[in-house]
Amino acid sequence: MAIETRTETDTPHRIPLSRDRVLEAAVELADSAGIGGLTMRKLAEALGVEAMSLYYHVANKEALLDGVVEVIIEEINQATSLIENPPGDDWKSALRLRILTARDVMLRHKWAPRVIEDRTTMNPALLHYFHGILEVFRAGGVSYDLAHHAMHTLGSRALGFTQELFEPDPDSDDEEQSEEMLAQMAAELPLLVEMLSEIVHDDPDSTIGWCDDQTEFEFGLDVILDGLERVHKTA
Repeated sequence: MAIETRTETDTPHRIPLSRDRVLEAAVELADSAGIGGLTMRKLAEALGVEAMSLYYHVANKEALLDGVVEVIIEEINQATSLIENPPGDDWKSALRLRILTARDVMLRHKWAPRVIEDRTTMNPALLHYFHGILEVFRAGGVSYDLAHHAMHTLGSRALGFTQELFEPDPDSDDEEQSEEMLAQMAAELPLLVEMLSEIVHDDPDSTIGWCDDQTEFEFGLDVILDGLERVHKTA
């Protein structure tokens, strides 16, 4: 009876697990399943490993989320590094392009803004991004004082998204309750209801969150940049 032998070339090649590989797989899983679908168990299944193996590379779920934010911000840094900036005195156009490039990344990972909002630390990739914004300001002769005010004013918009004050509950499917609430609002808050019924966000591909679509984002961004330009010119 012949004994079957296996050579080294017959053994399937397994890519070693690493922190980078774990984080890249986590981003891919969040892109396909949403941030709610990103669990340690599902991530381990996607990588073809036991869940416990992940903890050698990320200490816990929060560390995993910190890591995926690093990946997203680094993607922004790589995209903005390809931008050919206009002359320094055209800092407004340069900054607008940089921020809209960041937004393109956010639109590819629509779950990312919510995760970024929940982080409490500034990772190196994020610091690098804001340093790039400061370089644009300084090249245009904008003072550190005004640049500092500008970063506070831009807030999350600097990263390509706006932080919503509130969002309707996406899990609420009680149509009767919603209609009752709308009727009550119409009686008590007619102008608000009229505005909401007139304004329609009809481009879901450009939307992040409830009321953050491309039109509203660019409108707000331009208002801020125009205001900063006016302050800079009168300083």
